[in-house]
Amino acid sequence: MSIAAQTDGIAWIGIGKMGLPIASRIAGDGHLVAAFDASAERLAMARQSGLNPAASATEAVTGRSVVFTSLPDDAALRSAVLAPQGLLGAMGPHSVLIETSTVSVEVSAELAAAARKQKVDYLRAPVSGNASVAHTGALTCFVSGPRVAFERVRPLLATFSRAQTYLGEAEQARFAKLAVNLMIAVTAGMMAESLALGRKGGIAWRDMLHVLEESAVASPMVKYKVLPLLTRNFESTFSCRQMAKDLDLILGAGHAAGVPLKLAALLRETYGSLIARGEGETDFSATVPHLELLSGLGEPEL
Repeated sequence: MSIAAQTDGIAWIGIGKMGLPIASRIAGDGHLVAAFDASAERLAMARQSGLNPAASATEAVTGRSVVFTSLPDDAALRSAVLAPQGLLGAMGPHSVLIETSTVSVEVSAELAAAARKQKVDYLRAPVSGNASVAHTGALTCFVSGPRVAFERVRPLLATFSRAQTYLGEAEQARFAKLAVNLMIAVTAGMMAESLALGRKGGIAWRDMLHVLEESAVASPMVKYKVLPLLTRNFESTFSCRQMAKDLDLILGAGHAAGVPLKLAALLRETYGSLIARGEGETDFSATVPHLELLSGLGEPEL
């Protein structure tokens, strides 16, 4: 029997752009979900979405058998979970902590060691996808940690993800998420160069996008980005600043593991340039107008 079947003792810490729709899907499956976020505005949104706001993270997790976290970076995770008065200390033995964010391998390993001391089962479960699809349940997640804990909570993971890939007992899920995000960053860079080259060759904007969409390079990400690019919509689903943060994590993991990541380093500099130009909150596909600028191209005819 799964934990979800035994109790509705579920907490969600971090009701951000990803946390809110994911936690809402769990609540929509009939579970009582206690939620906490430092933002009063996000807590109000949580209430409207069927979650039960708590006054503090400690209040949210006390007595809960399953605790999810969705936090922006290493510093936020350390502060919320590993600090002396952090939520890990409020969790009971044999409860499960499921961390869904993109964070470093190092902080994840720290969390694993602290969880063992508390006799808490810790699952790394970073999700792949963005906020625009999170509410549909079409995310995927990579999971590592105790296999028994994974099997117990898998029905909960299935409420918000179409696939749950178990990878091992340690930090494999962290490496998987960083590897996938590296591919996304490099694809954004390749699309920018390909589109600029096509335009320089006299191919109309819509025609060049159609070429990519119908060719052998038409990955799901390429197809996903064609529609907003058709209308030059660079509203953020995942920002340049977020991609830069993830590339820093990717480069750190590569250095520690002895893997040269030349493309990651190049793309990190590209996103650094975009941030310096004031495009930090623009969608990561802003590599496209960036390359157009470098290539002497203006706005295309739509």
